[in-house]
Amino acid sequence: MPKMDDKDFQSLINDHMVDAVNYYDTEYSMDRAETLDYYLGEPFGNEVENRSQVVATEVSDTIEYIMPQLMKVFQSSDKFAHFVARQPEDVGAAEQATDLVNYVINNDNNGFVNIYNWFKDSLLFKIGVLKVFWEENIQVVEESYQDLNEEELTMLLDDDDVEVVSQSTNEIGVIEEEQEVEQELEEDGEQLDIVDLVEDVVEGENQIPLMTTYDVEIKRRKNSGRVKIMNVPPEEFLFSRRSVSIETADFVAHRSSMKVGDLVDLGYDYDTVLSKSGYNEIDNEAEVQQRFQDVEAGTRHDSKNDPSMHECLVTEIYMRSDYDGDGIPELRRVLCIGEENFILENEAFDHIPFCILSPILMPHRMVGRSVAEMVKDLQLIKSTILRQLLDNMYLTNNSRVGVVEGQVNLEDLLSARPGNIVRMRAPGMVQPLAVPQIGQSGFNMLEYIDQVRDQRTGFSKASLGLDPKVLQSTTAQAVNSTIQGAQLKTEMIARVFAETGCKDLAKVVLLLCQKHMVKERIIRIRNEYVSVDPRGWDNEFDVSVDVGLGNGKEEDKLQMLLQIAGKQEQLIQTLGMSNPVVKPSQYVNTLSKIIEMAGFKDTSQFFNSAEEIDQVLTQQQQAQAQASGEQGAMAMQSNLEMQKLQADIALEREKMMLELELEREKFQQQMALRREELQAELDLRQQKLALGGEVSTNLPKA
Repeated sequence: MPKMDDKDFQSLINDHMVDAVNYYDTEYSMDRAETLDYYLGEPFGNEVENRSQVVATEVSDTIEYIMPQLMKVFQSSDKFAHFVARQPEDVGAAEQATDLVNYVINNDNNGFVNIYNWFKDSLLFKIGVLKVFWEENIQVVEESYQDLNEEELTMLLDDDDVEVVSQSTNEIGVIEEEQEVEQELEEDGEQLDIVDLVEDVVEGENQIPLMTTYDVEIKRRKNSGRVKIMNVPPEEFLFSRRSVSIETADFVAHRSSMKVGDLVDLGYDYDTVLSKSGYNEIDNEAEVQQRFQDVEAGTRHDSKNDPSMHECLVTEIYMRSDYDGDGIPELRRVLCIGEENFILENEAFDHIPFCILSPILMPHRMVGRSVAEMVKDLQLIKSTILRQLLDNMYLTNNSRVGVVEGQVNLEDLLSARPGNIVRMRAPGMVQPLAVPQIGQSGFNMLEYIDQVRDQRTGFSKASLGLDPKVLQSTTAQAVNSTIQGAQLKTEMIARVFAETGCKDLAKVVLLLCQKHMVKERIIRIRNEYVSVDPRGWDNEFDVSVDVGLGNGKEEDKLQMLLQIAGKQEQLIQTLGMSNPVVKPSQYVNTLSKIIEMAGFKDTSQFFNSAEEIDQVLTQQQQAQAQASGEQGAMAMQSNLEMQKLQADIALEREKMMLELELEREKFQQQMALRREELQAELDLRQQKLALGGEVSTNLPKA
């Protein structure tokens, strides 16, 4: 097949864009604008003048209830993701990859804010989007150096980022045979005159081959590129309507607004950009206008006097097509400007740089459901009921009356002062109009709406520990079961986030570091500076995201961790540091979890890491083995024998105690039996005496 020409490729892009924009406009745009209205508590548009216009806040309450739980799950520690080696020899590289990726997410980028906006977009608008890419930032700095020796010059020029602008050589004479000159001066009885020596050097006398220094002017190229993580507003993200996942999507695009001057700064031709920039249509999107509805329109920096400030539409497209004509569609990155999608860049690419989240997955669709759409109808119903209840209360407190026209002084009637007199011509000319009381039924309906919301989202007063009826009228176990059941919904959302977008984020960050970092980097991990070099990581790692989920409240989890730590301490004290049951590093992991649950993200303030402890113990063991040799082995054997002896003694002690306990029980049984025999004989003797007979017994005589 021949290579696709530019005209056909441009037509293909336009077709994809039209389909994606139409799909977005019909499926998502108006719905997201409406959802934002619900979240902000805006009026519904059906309000009646002089009637209650209160708006319930079910969408906002539910979202703001779930967000703290999710942020605590994913941001309670510095370890957002973990990489696990597939081979034993890759363990060290996996640990370094974990440190670097988490540092990039949390420190190089504002991890908390990015993740917060990412989660909130998904809860509100069905999808949250992060764009992860390598941001080049190359700076050229001019530097000058004087009087460099040959070694210093070589070291400077060995740097690949250095370009020589100019270089000059300086030659310095050296006095020849310094010892002979000094000897001659001493024989003549003269002292060494430094002035004479300098004059000799200047005149060229007493010199050996010259010493050379260098003056150099260079340009140093500083590449401060980094992994950039940015939130993409949902209205800027487009995809084909048949997309199932971000990895298999045929078409994905990011529309954004950029100034002409910014594009020129990236290296694009000014005239081309200005002529093809067109009109920025993103600002007309319904959800954009809704998001900034409270911002007054001002003067935009888009005047004819400064064309560089003109904002144009920039579309970054990732699509699969058989551009080279080999019969196999490959992924390509295409950068377009304007509404006509004029192509600025077209290149092959190896991945789609977007990570997406949906809180409620829909099978076989890329975008699922949001939490907001689960409670939007409840907010409308609850607002309607609240309005009717308030109107009913207003009418009850200010009830209407019926009057006979012409028989009542209306001025007196309309004056609502306490104790006011209403003049009328005859009795009964004013009759109160009864207003039915709907309070009880209305409140019952509101309670039912809350129950429906609880079932859909898990948001309830019980889960918050705020419902006194539940807390006082049921047992502690029942309360815990209620709370745990309510948290299952949130925990499911957290697990979905962890297994989808969060894993993808960690993978993309690692891929970019391996691909673009050209030298090792020093990062600060656990209060120590660690060197990492991803260039040698050609390994494959499994990635996991620890969301910290589990049944029970935080107090229950803490108590369980404390019990585990106690057992570990007992085993280490009993069996020693090198026991086969628990390692000191595992004990430290338990302590670190306790510290994290207490709200401290940096556990290194309290304990060394498990890796550091294992390293120290290994070094100590090696040093002891080298220093003591067989003596150490003998000591270890002796220690083992001592432990075995202690165990045998303990076993023997337990055996003796068991035997004593058996003997004690046997003796008690014998005494009880003897006591019964004596009592029987005594009873028999008393019966015989009562009958006047003689009794022969074995009882001792008094």
